[in-house]
Amino acid sequence: MGTSYQKGWVMLRGKKWYGYFRRTVIDPKTNEPKPVITPIILGLKAEMSKSQARAKLEVEIGKLGKQSANGDRSIVSGTVTLRWFVENRFIPLKEPDWREETAKIKKHLIETDALSELGEFRLENFDKFVLQTHLNKLAKIRSRDRVLQMRSYIKSVFSEAVDQDFLAKDPARKLKTPANLRESDKTVLTWDQLAAALARMELRDRILMKLDMTNALRPSELFAFRWRCHRSATLSLTIVETIYKGKIRPFGKTKGSLKEIPIPQDLSDELLVWREVCQEGYDKRKPSRGKNKDRYGLPPSDPEAFIFPGRFGSFMDPSNYRKRVLHKLAEDLGLPKLNFQVIRRTIATLAQRKGTVKDVQGVMRHTRVATTTDIYMQEIAEGVRATVDSIHDELDGTMKRLTGKVGPQTATTASALVN
Repeated sequence: MGTSYQKGWVMLRGKKWYGYFRRTVIDPKTNEPKPVITPIILGLKAEMSKSQARAKLEVEIGKLGKQSANGDRSIVSGTVTLRWFVENRFIPLKEPDWREETAKIKKHLIETDALSELGEFRLENFDKFVLQTHLNKLAKIRSRDRVLQMRSYIKSVFSEAVDQDFLAKDPARKLKTPANLRESDKTVLTWDQLAAALARMELRDRILMKLDMTNALRPSELFAFRWRCHRSATLSLTIVETIYKGKIRPFGKTKGSLKEIPIPQDLSDELLVWREVCQEGYDKRKPSRGKNKDRYGLPPSDPEAFIFPGRFGSFMDPSNYRKRVLHKLAEDLGLPKLNFQVIRRTIATLAQRKGTVKDVQGVMRHTRVATTTDIYMQEIAEGVRATVDSIHDELDGTMKRLTGKVGPQTATTASALVN
């Protein structure tokens, strides 16, 4: 990029000195550069002479930075809005590192929580106060996780603007996390509530949800299982692919997501029974010839057939299943909430009494144990009380052993021990 050495010109309008200079801006309609003459108020006539006004104009032009040598932008920070920079410089640079579904989510969040309100602001007009005020506003209407995510995006955008010489100083560098964030959903069910939900389900849904609850599966994993994934000899299922928004993906949420997972003998047997039921139903409704021959997809006897197929043999949509089955069941049973995220959180929490933290991490297939303990595991009130009682009993038992006395005499005995 070359540097603009223009000095502009100064005119007196009324009681104020105005400075004028040429610069190139991005036309929002065509996304192409165009030259414009930009005015700037320099100060009152009573406070400065014309030569002082010229000197101030040169300073202001210098503040705006550099001009582009190839003409796609001129005075850098002043020519572009936040929206233009995000859409034309930030996202194209970052998007190659994002997975398809991740890119859609990030773009949606940035548009909804940043660009919709701040998108037309010029980069030069942002400072810490503007960004912090916006983040504080988001904290009142968005969840904790979403605010933290947006803070990260904003810092990343402005850091990139500095790296690409659109800004000389990063206004988001010291952006703070708002103190009073809305808590994320922490709904946890009980064993009785989970069992009550299973008891109300038909065969397919009962096996599907029992499998989901037993292994704390993500819906993208659960609905992608094919019969070749089931190994009855080793009592296991292998996660080899996932689904997302109508597409099959050969990868999971994390590197450790795709793996062989153990299942109980009873559940393995139930899957075999379910396969027989599916095959009988398939044989009854599938015509032997004609244009509808392949309407119902692969037969359950085929290893590539889905274990829990949809109406026409393909995989079921998790969102549709959640609304059609789980939400209705929660309403019928009076449950606070029932979805796949609640089930994973519930299993992680209740499993505290079934194994070690590392065991639970293995069930959840988290890369970091902190994800299991800090995000999914919730405290169990009965467990906290039992721990408190246990601590008290230990203290009380130790005092009995030392003094041979209990009750009101403890304080007197303790005093005697100290003396």
